[in-house]
Amino acid sequence: MTQWERLQQLDTVYSQRAFDLYNRDEFPMEVRHYLAHWIEGQDWERASRDSSQAAFLFQVLLENLDNQFSRFAQERDSFLLQRNFRRYKQNFQKYQEEPYTLANIIHWFLVKEREILNDAELAQQVSTLKYHHHHHFFYQHHHQHILIHSQCLRCRHCRFSQRQWSWRNFLSDISTMLDAADVLRSVLIDEELVDWKWRQQKSCIGAPDDTSLEHLEKWFTQIIECMFQLQKFLQKLDELVGKMTYENDPIPVRKPPLKSRVDTLLTNLIKSSFVVETQPSMPQGRGSLVLRTNVQFSVKVRLLYKVSELNHVMKVTVSVNKFRKFNVLGTLSKALNMAESMNGGMVADFRHLTLKDQKVGGGGKGINDLSLSVTEELHRIIFQTQFDYQGLSVPLETFSLPVVVISNSSQQQSAWASVLWFNMLCSDPENVKFFETSPAATWPQFGEMLSWQFLSCGKRGLDNDQLETLAIKLFGKQQSYDNCKISWTKFSKENLPDTNFSLWVWLDGILTLVKLYLSDLWSDGSIMGFVSKGKERLLLKKKQNGTFLLRFSESIKDGGITFSWVHVQTVKPFTSTDLKQIALPDILCNFRMMIAENIPVNPLCYLYPNTPKDQAFGKYYSEKTGEENPYLKYLKTKLVFVSKE
Repeated sequence: MTQWERLQQLDTVYSQRAFDLYNRDEFPMEVRHYLAHWIEGQDWERASRDSSQAAFLFQVLLENLDNQFSRFAQERDSFLLQRNFRRYKQNFQKYQEEPYTLANIIHWFLVKEREILNDAELAQQVSTLKYHHHHHFFYQHHHQHILIHSQCLRCRHCRFSQRQWSWRNFLSDISTMLDAADVLRSVLIDEELVDWKWRQQKSCIGAPDDTSLEHLEKWFTQIIECMFQLQKFLQKLDELVGKMTYENDPIPVRKPPLKSRVDTLLTNLIKSSFVVETQPSMPQGRGSLVLRTNVQFSVKVRLLYKVSELNHVMKVTVSVNKFRKFNVLGTLSKALNMAESMNGGMVADFRHLTLKDQKVGGGGKGINDLSLSVTEELHRIIFQTQFDYQGLSVPLETFSLPVVVISNSSQQQSAWASVLWFNMLCSDPENVKFFETSPAATWPQFGEMLSWQFLSCGKRGLDNDQLETLAIKLFGKQQSYDNCKISWTKFSKENLPDTNFSLWVWLDGILTLVKLYLSDLWSDGSIMGFVSKGKERLLLKKKQNGTFLLRFSESIKDGGITFSWVHVQTVKPFTSTDLKQIALPDILCNFRMMIAENIPVNPLCYLYPNTPKDQAFGKYYSEKTGEENPYLKYLKTKLVFVSKE
């Protein structure tokens, strides 16, 4: 059975998620349906990284669409499908020059489908556990009823034998049910929860991962409820033994270990259900996990066991680890409150916390023998509470991901580099000494992290060509970059060749430029961005006059963008100082160069590969252009034209 067929057999809630997934234009559901077997037989993940494989699959996809179109042409009542498939093929043609983008889209949809199937499977396991739980109690209730009413028809020996047999079997059934619950606990805590925490960690540095807790909360609540019901039943057995027992009664012997197992399961589940839902962040900060002393930050914790009786009862306190001395100011104790949650969950939302540095000896450094910089010191915010419910008392504790604490905004750039490096490479959130022996990153890890940064700043990640340009810049031309590595020092500390700034400072300057002034152009794919001068010449060489491309400067610390056109002339890069005064689309619209007899000509006609300039940028032009534009007179950049040589 194909993955697609399995999706169609799911319950309404999960099949609706599948329909919602395909309620978008990138990949039509009808194509997914009619080409299901072929689509699932291809390695789209590899194709998203391998241009030749992507090109091959792209052509086969178009052939399959043609074949399906021909089938519809031979069938009655398939006119609309025939028309749709013609349109789908036309839409896919836009990926002709970058088929790996389409491969990445299809791979993403298949991954999301598997997530829905996994969620449905786990939910079914939870429901099965609940069914067996209630079924056993229902069976025992009626079986006891039959036993009691049949006592007058049996001899005493038979009655005791029957009761002994019945209890032994029932206690064995409970043990079997606990075995199943333990397997489910392992799946939930060791797999699903671990996976969610890793997704949350990556999302803190820009990964577009789903970090919703809705399903985990539902599963934790259902399993814990089952265990509490089982605990109640075992307590009833104690009462029964207190009223009546007999020789070789199995209850006094077998019930205590069962109760111990229930308590252990409950304790484990409840401890694991206390999580940090939203990691610490400042309202005006660069991103999560960078905190500045004396500036407010917020953080939210959640108990995934949703029970109204505990609302406002459980008090959560907050503190910070002692690697470096801090006072935490603000409301340090809050009750878990369903009213503060969007879906009525058990949430404590700390919105106005502040860290105050306690100076220790020489300048506030704590236990740091390896001379780490302040932005390499990692700290964890600690949350503690006490769970008391139905006779069970469990102390709960959870921690934030490691945070970097700075005292000045000038440290923000370096601090965010540390956050990126840690959350890209370290899956152990307890490792606050990570930077004492920081590992290197492989190029696939590093490239993916960089892509997330551009996705966060400009709503579009890096494509394979852009990534390859950066890889060549770092490692030289290679057949494969999968085994290439970049160290923490090379990323954040060593200067790039022929510059006075590091790789991260250069990239961060570009990211800031994109976020503040170029997000729309980056999002719609107008900016090629990363392209070497050699490749730039090759791309433009055979294009018609007036064809130009936009790329980032490699020599400007705080980010710069320039444009080059056929005959490879280039202007001095525009920086944030320029773009504050006039937007890049207006610069492109009004740009002029002086040719023979001092005639001003705009040499920019077609955005690479062949899009008319006004079609590409017209929607971004100011209402006033040319000489009427009041901002042109403020443009300070002097346009310098550079020849091929």
